[in-house]
Amino acid sequence: MRILRRYLATEIVAATALVFAALLMLFAFFDLVEQIKDLGRGVYTMRRILIYVLLSMPDHVYVLFPVAALIGTLFALAQLVAGSEYTVMRTSGVSTASLAATLAMIGCFFAALTLVIGEFVAPPAEQLAQRVRSQAITGLVAQEFRSGLWVKDDKSFINVVEVLPDSTLRGVRIYEFDGDSRLRSISYAQRGAYQSDRHWLLKDVAQTRFEGMQSSAHEIPEMRWQSVLEPDLISVLMIRPEQMSAWNLYSYTQHLKDNRQKALRYEIALWTKLTYPLAVVVMMVLALPFAYFQGRQAGVGAKIFAGIMLGITFHFLNRLFSHLGLLNDWPPVMSALMPTVTFLAIAMGMMWWQERR
Repeated sequence: MRILRRYLATEIVAATALVFAALLMLFAFFDLVEQIKDLGRGVYTMRRILIYVLLSMPDHVYVLFPVAALIGTLFALAQLVAGSEYTVMRTSGVSTASLAATLAMIGCFFAALTLVIGEFVAPPAEQLAQRVRSQAITGLVAQEFRSGLWVKDDKSFINVVEVLPDSTLRGVRIYEFDGDSRLRSISYAQRGAYQSDRHWLLKDVAQTRFEGMQSSAHEIPEMRWQSVLEPDLISVLMIRPEQMSAWNLYSYTQHLKDNRQKALRYEIALWTKLTYPLAVVVMMVLALPFAYFQGRQAGVGAKIFAGIMLGITFHFLNRLFSHLGLLNDWPPVMSALMPTVTFLAIAMGMMWWQERR
C-alpha cells in the first residue's frame, strides 16, 4: 500500500502542478489585461504593472487550490482508469474506502500548503500589490490598521474609521501640515459624502487650527473638502475580509466586539479561512468516484470540463452561503462549512452508489 500511495501522490502532484501552471497563466493574463487600461496614469509603468500581477499571484494560488486539486486528481485518476490500472488495484483487494483514505492523506499535504499560503503569503502580497498600484497612480501612501484606514495625501494625513457600502465615510480625521512639517489644523467630521470631481461634503466638523503658539477651535456644520480620494480608490485601498489573514481577522473581530460593533462579516470570513483548506481534501475525495464514472463515459476534455464545472460550482456556493449567512444572521461556522459539507455528502453518496453497482 505504501508503494501505491507514493505512486498516486506522484501522479496527482504532477497533474495538479500542470493544472496550476495553466490556471495561473490564465489569471495572470486577465490581471495584465485589466491593468493595461491604467498604463500611463501617474507613474504606473509596465514594470509596475508586472510587479502588481506577480504580487497578485499568491492570492490566486490560494483561491484556486481546491479547483486545481480537483482537476489534477480527476485527470490523474481518469488516466489510471483508462490504462486499466484502477481495475488492477480493485481486483488486488484495494477498496474504494482505502483509495479515498489515500487521497485524503495526499489532500492533507495540499491543505497544509493552502493554509500556509492563505495565512502568511497571500495577504501581505495582496496588500503590497494594492499599495504599489495606488501609490503609482495617485501618489497616495495608504495602510489599514485597527483604527481604520490611514492615507497620506500630499501634506495631509487622513484617517477614516469606517467606509459604508455607499462610499459614505464615517469618522474622518484630517491632519494638515505646512511645508515645514508643522501641524496647521486637525479636523474631525462625523460623516463625509462624495460629491464630484474629488470633492467631499463633510458634516458636523470640529476643527482646531494652530497659528504660532495659539490655537482656535471651530464647529462647522458642513465643509467642502478636496482630496485625491475617490470612492473607487477607497474600495481598492480598504482590505476585504476575504483577503485578510486568519489572525488579523480574529484580532479585528475581537476589536469590533469590544466596541460593540457588528462583526458577523468578519466572523464568517474567519471561519471560511479556517475551513477552506478542508475543501481541498473534500474535492480530491470527490474526484475518486467522478473520475471512474467519467473515465468510462468520456474523454480527457470532458473530464477537465467536468472538473472546472465542479470547481466553479463550489466557488459560487462558497460566496453564496457567505452572503446568505450575512443577510440572515446564520451562525458563522454553518455559513463557512455548508459548501464543503455539501460536496462531502455528494462524494460519499457517489462512492456508495458506485459500490452498490
